[in-house]
Amino acid sequence: MIRWLLAIVVVLLLGGIAVLYAAGRGVGVATPHAGEAKARAIATEVIEERAARVREAADALGVLRPKQILFGDLHVHTTFSFDAFQMSLPMAGGDGAYPVSDACDFARHCAALDFWSINDHALALSERRWSETVDSIRQCNAMADADEPDLVTYLGWEWTQVGTTPANHWGHKNVILRDLDDAQIPARPISAGIPSGVPQTSAAPGTLTLGIAAFLPGGGREFAEYMSELGDIVDCASGVPVRDLPTNCREVAPTPSVLFDKLDDWGHASMVIPHGTTWGFYTPLGSSWDKQLTSEQHDPARQTLVEVFSGHGNSEEYRSFEEVHFDDDGNPSCPEPTEAYLPSCWRAGEIITERCEAEGADDCDERALIARQNYVEAFFNGGFRTVPGTTLQDWQDSGQCRDCATPSFNYRPKSSVQYMMALGRADAEGDPMRFQFGFIASSDNHSARPGTGYKEFSRGEFTEARFRNFLDTPLGELPEEEPAAHSVSRAEFDPNASTFAFFETERQSSFFMNGGLAAVHSSGRDRDAIWDAMERKEVYGTSGPRMLLWFDLLNPPSTASARSRSLPMGSAVSLGTSPIFQARAVGSFEQKPGCPADASEALTPEQLARLCQGECYHPSDQRRIISRIEVVRVRPQTDENEQVVGLVEDPWKVFPCQADPAGCVATFTDEQYTTAARDAVYYVRAIEAPSLAVQADPLGCTRDEETGRCVEVSPCVERPWADDCLAETEERAWSSPIYLSQPGS
Repeated sequence: MIRWLLAIVVVLLLGGIAVLYAAGRGVGVATPHAGEAKARAIATEVIEERAARVREAADALGVLRPKQILFGDLHVHTTFSFDAFQMSLPMAGGDGAYPVSDACDFARHCAALDFWSINDHALALSERRWSETVDSIRQCNAMADADEPDLVTYLGWEWTQVGTTPANHWGHKNVILRDLDDAQIPARPISAGIPSGVPQTSAAPGTLTLGIAAFLPGGGREFAEYMSELGDIVDCASGVPVRDLPTNCREVAPTPSVLFDKLDDWGHASMVIPHGTTWGFYTPLGSSWDKQLTSEQHDPARQTLVEVFSGHGNSEEYRSFEEVHFDDDGNPSCPEPTEAYLPSCWRAGEIITERCEAEGADDCDERALIARQNYVEAFFNGGFRTVPGTTLQDWQDSGQCRDCATPSFNYRPKSSVQYMMALGRADAEGDPMRFQFGFIASSDNHSARPGTGYKEFSRGEFTEARFRNFLDTPLGELPEEEPAAHSVSRAEFDPNASTFAFFETERQSSFFMNGGLAAVHSSGRDRDAIWDAMERKEVYGTSGPRMLLWFDLLNPPSTASARSRSLPMGSAVSLGTSPIFQARAVGSFEQKPGCPADASEALTPEQLARLCQGECYHPSDQRRIISRIEVVRVRPQTDENEQVVGLVEDPWKVFPCQADPAGCVATFTDEQYTTAARDAVYYVRAIEAPSLAVQADPLGCTRDEETGRCVEVSPCVERPWADDCLAETEERAWSSPIYLSQPGS
């Protein structure tokens, strides 16, 4: 009898293990696929009308022989990306998968773009997901006319690197490919891998663990299936030529240098675009782009553009504040606050002091000192966890750039675009080495929605504010802590805490915006013409609205071109006389509600409701007003020891504009250029009159009238999803710079 009972127990146990194993492998779960776009191409007459409107605006401002201005989004994720997939689960408030094919339909008819690229995280792209992505992108392109396509779609991925310290952090970069033929694309995307010491964000748990997770309500089975496929990917062997590697492994490049080498080995036409450079959500305290200006870590032939703005906020502006201070030996300490910046480490000490004094203790100063040091020594970006039991109110506006325009969260100024522009040093031959980027903007959307900035609405769907929903899942659940009057070190962190417990996910969620666009001055609508414009850096970025912008050097050297009367944004020339520039800008169209007829006819009612949220790009005949044109001048370092403070002049000049819908023109010169005898970089910002935008005032600070301190916050994350948290902002467009060097420099 006992034997029979034992046998039954063993059978039941083995059966239970088999069930868990099957559940952990995703057996019986429908695998999400990239799919095929369903909507037809945009009607020819719609495309022709767009082009005509640009020509009319250019003619009104006296632009001679204008190229087409086309708008696109070069930073788009689908639910093939791990974070996007997680947000799509019902347990995180999602409503299911948004595949590559959805992005194609959205780009065409919801956002009415001219071009876009797919950029799912390479780390999660299995052989199947990559192959399906390629097929879906090809199908999206095949729907367009070959000579005059309504939409050009580029293949790409995101190289997602995260370091634990400023020394090993390189950041995120999008890789864009020009071509789609098998012979002209890599066999697999190139990942940054998972750096040693970083929380294993994308490392899949064991099968039996996934089997248990599969029984979680709200998408547990789908989560188990996704993670099982992810866990089956094995890193490729190192030191093997890229063409000799199997197709089913994960190719890893842990640094930009290795990434560039691998792209060179493949030999295909590609671009590498850094993005979210100041985004402190994942960028370690004190990170700087100084270390990337080397012949190994920078490829001026491929890394030609930079993302100045996205749905994560603005990464343009340099400020001299420090979020952490390092001594000569690399030891961190907490800097004191300034009028424009409150370091989060300093606020940590203030919180502990307030709690300590409430207890009547007499060692509060010592506790505050420990709290500040614990914060800067915290693992990764987990400094906020060194103060137990805090709320969003406790942190006030610490860590944020108070006087930046819609800045990214926990701003890292030495990774800003202006800081990059100011860097300079000599290469191995003694010649000047600098970054010479063209500027674009993008959405960084994670729900297969390229170009979400066309209307300011749908915060819960069109922005990544729903990132906060990670906290309601097993992946992001925060440990419950009681407020304490003492700080804890990183050694005391709960080792079993979820991955996103190491990030300020909740506070960050108030800072996401609808995102920006890339604009190109292109000789045509086809793939090669748009690519050529990007290679020339004849591009600009906008914070979302489709503003028109031209920026030219009117007196280029005679050697520039026998026929050139001027040179456009993105140009780099040697000039021995004072430069004369001209900037012209036209505001974007006011939007009408709903969707235009062509979109409504091309998409089903279900697509219009789910994808577009019932609203499409629908321009009226009324243009917004350009209020002013600002000029920024940067004079790069003459050597790497020169202080960057003072090299960025922002704004250098400001030109107020009349309230004219036809636009604004500003012509100016730099009389100091020749007398200063140093190289210079110039770019312009066109600023629209104030309007409302989603989460433009993320914290809603109430400030003390005497000190200016943010004493109370009303963060967007605490509002219902139906509230878009609209606030007034000044939408803008950033030209690519014009780079001038002194003769003989």
